[in-house]
Amino acid sequence: MVVLKRLLTAAVLLALGILALLVAWRALRQHQLSVVMAIHTPNGIDERRYVRIGGVEQWITIRGQDRDNPAILVLHGGPGAPVSALPGHFLPWERAFTVIQWDQRGAGKSYTPNQATPSIELMVHDGLEVSDYARSRLHRNKVALVGHSWGSVLGIRMIRARPELFNAWVGTGQIVNMQRNEVAAYAGVLAKARSRADKDGVDALEKSGPPPYSEIRQMGIERRWGMQYEPGLRYGPMGPRGLLAELLTAPDYSLKDVVNYFRGVIGGDGFFGQALDGPLMRVDLPALGTDFSIPFFVVEGEEDDITPAPLARAWFDKVTAPSKAFFLMPDAGHMALLTRSDVFLKFLLDHVRPLVLKP
Repeated sequence: MVVLKRLLTAAVLLALGILALLVAWRALRQHQLSVVMAIHTPNGIDERRYVRIGGVEQWITIRGQDRDNPAILVLHGGPGAPVSALPGHFLPWERAFTVIQWDQRGAGKSYTPNQATPSIELMVHDGLEVSDYARSRLHRNKVALVGHSWGSVLGIRMIRARPELFNAWVGTGQIVNMQRNEVAAYAGVLAKARSRADKDGVDALEKSGPPPYSEIRQMGIERRWGMQYEPGLRYGPMGPRGLLAELLTAPDYSLKDVVNYFRGVIGGDGFFGQALDGPLMRVDLPALGTDFSIPFFVVEGEEDDITPAPLARAWFDKVTAPSKAFFLMPDAGHMALLTRSDVFLKFLLDHVRPLVLKP
């Protein structure tokens, strides 16, 4: 009995020691990133706060080395997966743009428990209110939009509602028509599994079966294998371990916020519906028209099997806009915005910034 008590005591002390080390490591990394993120330029801006949007408190950050630079509002995907928790990826952007990040209703630091899935219309209203808030804070007439995945649906709907607020559109992981998207995605992921002789992947996908799906679990299987084959995700900094490390060390994120981040991602499934009868599954952007009054850009990862590039390209080819460009990014997939943020920034500098320099 004495030996057992000593062993238990040693185990508890070891666990506490490991926990203390993890807490110290987290605090150190948060401090280091805070130092790197500090903005010291005379005309810089660094605002990170809750703002009342649509009647609820929502987290918004506005950061840049020069507030007179063109402003970009980033619309994150998921639904429910903010990129404000990954600020290091956008530090180079802040030299040439003022970057606005928004944790959407029910996501990240804007998460609240027991919240029903909002309608797409409500999210559009929120997005327009955020745009007005950012324009007011920066004393600008217009902002550019960068929309990723679900954010690409939200952004197009915002432009359709109030085009006068925006001076450019950049879609990435661009959703076009969700039903056609899933058919193409399943075919692409299964082809990659077969080409790699990945028996586990092939078996899982074939057992699940092709679209139309009857339950969200089937889409989850397709997504799991699609993301596993994506360049830079499985073992890179944006893989599961790397993402968790970034979330745990994000300066603005408490441990409660980290937990809420994952709650928000799970809650985002409501947009799809457990039986895939949710509002996102009815999205058909071409039905909203192909004429745009602002510059129109699409950046797609060549290896994107979640929102396959050929669908985005076919829609892009029908779009009329004052100017437009389509960039198929090599060695990148659905998460090109993060895994190749340097290449993405170069595209913005070459194609978007020259068009949005005016207020």
